[in-house]
Amino acid sequence: MARKKTISAKTITEMYMDYFLMNNEAPKSVYHFAQLNNFNEKDFYKFFGNFMSVEQYIFKSFFDQTLALLEKSEEYASFDARNKLLSFYFTFFEFLSANRSFVMLLLKHHTQHWYTIAALTALKKEFQQYVKSLEIETLDLKQNRLEKFKEKSIEQTSWMQLLITMRFWMEDASASFEKTDVFIEKTINTGFDLLDVKPLKSVIDLGKFIFKEKISMN
Repeated sequence: MARKKTISAKTITEMYMDYFLMNNEAPKSVYHFAQLNNFNEKDFYKFFGNFMSVEQYIFKSFFDQTLALLEKSEEYASFDARNKLLSFYFTFFEFLSANRSFVMLLLKHHTQHWYTIAALTALKKEFQQYVKSLEIETLDLKQNRLEKFKEKSIEQTSWMQLLITMRFWMEDASASFEKTDVFIEKTINTGFDLLDVKPLKSVIDLGKFIFKEKISMN
């Protein structure tokens, strides 16, 4: 009898991705998956509770690898929030493109609304934390409850923007996904332009000035 393999989270995800690509579906059971890959079923549960947690781990690993790569760059550390997010997008989509066949197959396999796909829940949590850490400048609302609502709104909008970009990338047939690169640049820049507080602050200051001048004249 052949000796059973020693496995890790990384080897399990690699074997899972291979199986999914070869069979167009997830394995029928952990037992069957373990037998096919010559490891003990109980070892699977040292790392994952089920196949869904494997899928979540895979997408989270794309995020982790993206951030790890960016944080090695001194240039990235000096960027403002806009350019950090742009750098994240371009790097993250390089990882997606390197695993395009699996990502395409898996996301098309899930029939529910994208916003509720369980495979993306770990990615969503990490990405929203990342967006929060960028401390994107917006209008100071002065009230704590409104500030919390504003932060949540930015995180939710950023997540939806990432999902929309993933959908665009899945349908992109251009060489080297050049259209996706353009889409990323335009949507991120437009989003930040809409959030730019400087013009709005100027309008508010002007309004206050006119109001005070009118009051003093009366």
